[in-house]
Amino acid sequence: TDGTDGPCDAAGGVVDGETYEKGKKKYPVLYLQHGMGEDETGWSKQGHMQHIMDNAIHEGRAVPMIVVMECGDVAAPFGRGMTHAQYGASFYPVLLNDLIPYIDANFRTKADRENRAMAGLSWGGKQTFDVVLTNLDKFAWMGAFSGAIFGLNVENAYDGVFTNADEFNKKIHYMFLSCGTDENFGTAAMTDNLRKAGIKVDFYESQGTAHEWLTWRRGLNQFIPHLFKK
Repeated sequence: TDGTDGPCDAAGGVVDGETYEKGKKKYPVLYLQHGMGEDETGWSKQGHMQHIMDNAIHEGRAVPMIVVMECGDVAAPFGRGMTHAQYGASFYPVLLNDLIPYIDANFRTKADRENRAMAGLSWGGKQTFDVVLTNLDKFAWMGAFSGAIFGLNVENAYDGVFTNADEFNKKIHYMFLSCGTDENFGTAAMTDNLRKAGIKVDFYESQGTAHEWLTWRRGLNQFIPHLFKK
């Protein structure tokens, strides 16, 4: 968060009675991604992430954390002739090889998988699945709000990561999926399939909303109280 909108954020405001700049405490990190056609400003300008986070922390519902928002397409926005597989492909190595090491080197982070989460809306939800489920050594918490995750086969997706439910549930401390009642992204069905496979996953449905920011704001508000708690 940017430290300008509430009483207690982890990047520039007051946390646990001290400012981040003058403090010594280390914090867990949430990597939070936007959707297709948007950029790293979406969650702050339209999602009001900073207000949601500050209120949740101030009310004691969420622990103080650093939130990092990066451009999910990096090279170029989705355009003519580009396949879905190509969109945002350059983001993955940037996140893993550049961004995470930079954040850990320049901010007071708890730099291990136990204190690192990732979540995203729509295409950012797919990117979350792609990153977390192939890098379980780096993340232990994950969420997708109206995630663009279509046709997920729990028997073979991501090299069969869901086939050993006990192992998966030990590694991922919290998995969260949400959507609006007025959109058809198959999130509820995917949740059911994961649960049938023994995967522990929370599901939230935003009443009366579609593929829109109110859905994703509500999803974030439901998600963050569960982070970095065991």
